Amino acid sequence: MPDADLYELAERYRSEFPIFRSAVYLNSCSLGALSDRARRGLQEYADLWSRWGASAWYDYWLEVADAVRASYARIIGVKRSEAALAPSISGALASVCSAIDFSKRTRVVTTDLDFPTLVYHFLAKRADGVETVVLSSPDGISVPLEAFTEAVDERTAVIATSHVYFTTGAIQDIAALSRLAHENGALLLIDAYQSIGQVPVDARAAGIDILLSGGLKWLLGGTGLAYAYVRGELLERLEPTVVSWFGVEDQFDFDPRRLRLRGDARRFELGTPAVPTLYTARAGLELIEEIGVERIRTRVASLTEDLRDRALAHGLRVRGAGERERRSGIVMVEHRDPAAAVKRLRDAGVIVDHRPGAVRMSPHFYNTTEDSAAAIEAMAV
Repeated sequence: MPDADLYELAERYRSEFPIFRSAVYLNSCSLGALSDRARRGLQEYADLWSRWGASAWYDYWLEVADAVRASYARIIGVKRSEAALAPSISGALASVCSAIDFSKRTRVVTTDLDFPTLVYHFLAKRADGVETVVLSSPDGISVPLEAFTEAVDERTAVIATSHVYFTTGAIQDIAALSRLAHENGALLLIDAYQSIGQVPVDARAAGIDILLSGGLKWLLGGTGLAYAYVRGELLERLEPTVVSWFGVEDQFDFDPRRLRLRGDARRFELGTPAVPTLYTARAGLELIEEIGVERIRTRVASLTEDLRDRALAHGLRVRGAGERERRSGIVMVEHRDPAAAVKRLRDAGVIVDHRPGAVRMSPHFYNTTEDSAAAIEAMAV
């Protein structure tokens, strides 16, 4: 689709997001903007709670959970039976990784650019004999495949890393990482929180074994809900030891004498999901499917380049991948005091975020080049 058509698309959907009536919002990598349809979902949830109380579970809320799993599965190209809900990435890691056997293969390979939660999870397993190899980035932007190749061997149980790095926006070649992992008999676990919804992902085609993501960023679903994908062929041999009543067959039998895990990825689900977020998540996923991730990628890539060009033209330094195709919708503008800069921008009506050494701007399909201009001009003052 030509960029002009995508601009009209952004303008059409932009009116669904009230935040643009009062601010320039370039912070979707921290929290996707609230849509009118998500707000209506919250009202529907409240009305059902008010009218039916707990009875709403059986006729409404469990069906919404099923709809969310199905929609997410379609977006990442997997079967519904391979998708599960989680309260957070931390919860998903706890359940899924409790099923991995580290007795013979004790090594996990990750990087210093990955979100700390991912790395902390494996560092905490040191007492269990798990060795966590944290690869260093040579340029502070990405980690070359060659570094993974040198670190991965017959001792490696898991390569655990990001699809998109959270402080640089650089996109990793997850298909190449999959080949490397499988050639060495290891699993590939991908943290895709920074990519799903803005960068197309076909988890099965890429050969990913475990993929974790969440709804609060590019999927526009709000806080309190994450997603886990586990490749179907692995399900029978991955039996979690961190479990809950949502992860068992016949959960409403309440049988404490027998543990029968579900046969699908829902065996990794932990407890009662946040029902309000199921409604906002459903609305966000509906928007993403309605527009299409490929179209979103094209629009966001155009906005990313516009932001970068404007920043560079104003003499600002931009941290990120050198090749355009490896850049996602995360633009890191270097600054000596990014927290102060973010506060100053907020006071000027521009909402962005900061990470170590940089102001982070993250456009989505609803943004325009006028947003970019306003943000860069405010920052360059």
